[in-house]
Amino acid sequence: MLKPIVAIIGRQNVGKSTLLNRIAEKQVAIVEDFPGTTRDRIFADAEWNNIEFTIVDTGGLEFKDDSTLAQNVRNQVEAAIAESDVLIFLTDVKEGLMPADQTIAQILRKSNKPLVLAVNKVDNQKLEPEAAEFYRLGLGEPLVMSGFHGRGVAELLDKVTGLLPPQSASQESTVTGLSVAIVGHPHVGKSLLLNRLLGKDRSIVGETPGTTRDAIDTLLEIDGKSVLLIDTAGIRRRGKVEQGIEWFSVLRAMRAIDRADIALLVVDATEPLTAQDAHIAGYVEKAGKGVIVLVNKWDLVTEKNQTEYTEYILDRLKFATYAPILYISAKSGQRVDKIMPLVFQIAQERSIQIPDEEVDKLIKEAVNSHNLPHKGKKILEIYSARQNGINPPSFRFVVNEPELVHFSYERFLENRLREIYGFKGTPIRLAFKIRGSKA
Repeated sequence: MLKPIVAIIGRQNVGKSTLLNRIAEKQVAIVEDFPGTTRDRIFADAEWNNIEFTIVDTGGLEFKDDSTLAQNVRNQVEAAIAESDVLIFLTDVKEGLMPADQTIAQILRKSNKPLVLAVNKVDNQKLEPEAAEFYRLGLGEPLVMSGFHGRGVAELLDKVTGLLPPQSASQESTVTGLSVAIVGHPHVGKSLLLNRLLGKDRSIVGETPGTTRDAIDTLLEIDGKSVLLIDTAGIRRRGKVEQGIEWFSVLRAMRAIDRADIALLVVDATEPLTAQDAHIAGYVEKAGKGVIVLVNKWDLVTEKNQTEYTEYILDRLKFATYAPILYISAKSGQRVDKIMPLVFQIAQERSIQIPDEEVDKLIKEAVNSHNLPHKGKKILEIYSARQNGINPPSFRFVVNEPELVHFSYERFLENRLREIYGFKGTPIRLAFKIRGSKA
């Protein structure tokens, strides 16, 4: 099911990040806190009354006298409107109604997007009357709240979730074959790559608008197998929205990844890996999807050293070192023919089902070859292990004390599984449960 998007819009220092952390019930930085990520671009999964959605902090929107900066801010606001299902317009009771609030409100009034006007930092009842001036924005009754103290946040979420579109089965892909999303930050060559993958030897059996806002789904057959290609490259908007939409390209990628089995993460060989590359790769791992890193424009790199560049990528994407890396040129077609065979291989790896006795034997051998984690006098004991899922491959370990399983030991067990069974291009899920647990 595709999660709807709720964007928090407002000036700088009105408390957007604090509100997001309150809604997400944890301290959140981007999708995960990855090395090298920059700026306060924050995305988090949230749930209220059994309704799941993605909450987004659009960053500080501040109108300045400088016309270029003011236009850039306007572009981001309009991009947020275009990408989101519901908007939270956050204001600050302590600073009062500001000219920038009026400017943002003018834009919001012209949109058809559901909106909740929230007046933040109303920490007590004495401040509530001061929120009345926000009626002047013409956006309906302002909801008083305090993101820091949690006051009024439940009422805010009730209103927001009440405005979200129904999550129907029509939002899901009906394709029974393999789904592959082409993702990456703007201008890395995703559209050109799609055209290469749809070469003359491909049989296109259908082309319809995708279920995400600007993804295009292309259903084709390769070697008798049905494949749905989800292209996130096409921005069918003009002017200011298009100029500001780059900020929200990560959200489009997230929606495409949710629908896909495998993601093709396209990066630009002529540029350093970006924060968006890290965001997208992190979301692929978190979603449990397969991934291939495609280093595009490799033909433009004068000093080609794949070994060094591979080490660079793996260092930046430490959480996805299982991802194969292909050096390609979508423009010339270099190595593009290797992509789909690798996609099919990863699809097979994600479907591997190992007999219980083999898993148990492998894990016992691993346990005997490595010191078990311990804390004080408590030593980890692994009673049994079995595979309990595919796509991604998932394993359940019955242990005495799950909290004794250190991250490094979990990685050790994962590496042993990969040594024997491969699992190329896919994350592995390991769960540690106490004896008798049904989970």
